Amino acid sequence: MAASLRLKAAVVSILLLVFGLGLWEGLTPTVKSAEEMTEYELLMGGADQEARVPPPSDVIGRAWEELSDPFYDNGPNDKGIGIQLAYSLYRVLAGYFLAALIAIPIGFLIGMSPLMYRALDPFIQILRPISPLAWMPLALFIIKDSQASAIFVIFICSIWPMLINTAFGVAGVRRDWVNVARTHELGPLRTAFTVILPAAAPTIVTGMRISIGIAWLVIVAAEMLVGGTGIGYYVWNEWNNLDLTSVIFSILTIGVVGMLLDAAFGRIQRAVQYQE
Repeated sequence: MAASLRLKAAVVSILLLVFGLGLWEGLTPTVKSAEEMTEYELLMGGADQEARVPPPSDVIGRAWEELSDPFYDNGPNDKGIGIQLAYSLYRVLAGYFLAALIAIPIGFLIGMSPLMYRALDPFIQILRPISPLAWMPLALFIIKDSQASAIFVIFICSIWPMLINTAFGVAGVRRDWVNVARTHELGPLRTAFTVILPAAAPTIVTGMRISIGIAWLVIVAAEMLVGGTGIGYYVWNEWNNLDLTSVIFSILTIGVVGMLLDAAFGRIQRAVQYQE
C-alpha cells in the first residue's frame, strides 16, 4: 500500500512538473536574435526584447553547460557552479558544526537545571530574534575577513534552533527515568549520556534539521553581501551580468542542494526515532 502510494505521488509530481514547464515555455514570448531582427526592430525594441524571462528550454541548456564542467576556474569572477557550491557548503558546515558544539551542551545545561534556564532565558530571548545578517557589519569590522564573517553569521543563525530544541527535549525526559539513574548512583555526566541523550535525541535532531535549513537560506544572502565566492555571489554576479538564465539555474540549484541537505537530516531523524 505504501509503495503504491509513493508511486502514484511520483507520477503526479512528474505530471505537474511537465505541465508547469510546458505552461512556462508556452507563455514565454519568442525572442529574436540580433541576426533575425530588422534594423528598425534593433533601433526600436531590440533591447526590450532581450530583457525577458527565459523559457525553461534555455535554463535546461544552461544547466547542461554548467553541470558538464562544474569545476572550471577562469579567474575570480568566472568559476564553475561546483566550486561555488563547495565554498558555500564549507561555510555552512563550518558555522553549523561550531554552533552544534556550543548549542547542544548549553541546551543540556538549560534543560537539566531550572536555575540556568531562568538565568540564560533573558539573553536567549533578546539575541534570538536578531536577524543573522544584522551581525554581518559588526563581524566584518571585528574579524576583518569576509569568509570568517560569513561562517560567524551561519554560526549565529544555526545555534538557536539547536539550543532551544535540545533544552526542550532534555527538559521533557520523564522524571522517573532520571530518578532511576539517581537510585543507581549515576553521576550527572553519565546520566546525561546514558539516560537523557537517547530519550532527547529525536528532539535534538529535529533542531539540527531546522538549523541546517536556516543556515542554507542565510548563506545565500550573506554571500551576496560579502562577495567573492559562493552560490550567493554567483547569483548576484549573474544578475549584474543581466544573465537571467544563469540566475534561474542557480536558484533551482540552491533549492536542490537545500532539499538534499534536508533529506540527509531527515534520514538521520528517522533512524534516531526508529532506535528509540
